[in-house]
Amino acid sequence: MLVLLGGSLSYFAYDRLLRPPDAPISGLASVADGDTIRIFDTRIRLLDIDAPELDQTCEDAQGKSWACGEAASAELHKHLRGHVVTCQPKGRDYYQRTLATCSLPDDSNINSWLVLQGWAVMANRAQIYQTEENEARRAARGIWRGTFMMPREWRKQHPRQETLDLMKW
Repeated sequence: MLVLLGGSLSYFAYDRLLRPPDAPISGLASVADGDTIRIFDTRIRLLDIDAPELDQTCEDAQGKSWACGEAASAELHKHLRGHVVTCQPKGRDYYQRTLATCSLPDDSNINSWLVLQGWAVMANRAQIYQTEENEARRAARGIWRGTFMMPREWRKQHPRQETLDLMKW
C-alpha cells in the first residue's frame, strides 16, 4: 500500500511540479464529454472547439429531439478507444483544465476530427476549424443534421450544469 501511495505521489509531483507546462501529455484517455478528456489525473479541454454539453439536446431534420450531447461524447469515446492520445498543452481554462490540441498515434488531430464529423463547432474567433465546420454543415453531419443551440448559448441558459458536471468528474 505504501509503495502504491509513494508511486502516486511521485507521479503527481512530476506531473504538477516538475513537468514543463508545455510538455506533451500522452496516455489512454477517458472521456468526460464531447470536448473534455482525462489522461491520468490531468483534465484536458480540447482547444478551439465547443461540443454540446452532456445534457444538451438538439432537433433532427423532422424536429424530433435527440440527446446530441451524449452522442458527441459517445462518438469521441469510440474514436479514442484503445489509442494512446497525445495532447500539446497551451494553457489552462477557468476550471483549471489543461487546454490542448490532441492527436492519435497517426498524428490525426482529434479537435479537427470532432468538428469535421459535426460533433463540435469552432470556439472563439480563431476560426482554425472553419473548413471542417463548413464541410460538416454542408454534409449535415452530427449536430448539423437538424437544429441546435450553440453550446456556449446553451451554457448561458443552464449556468450551473457545466460546474456540476466538472465536480462529478
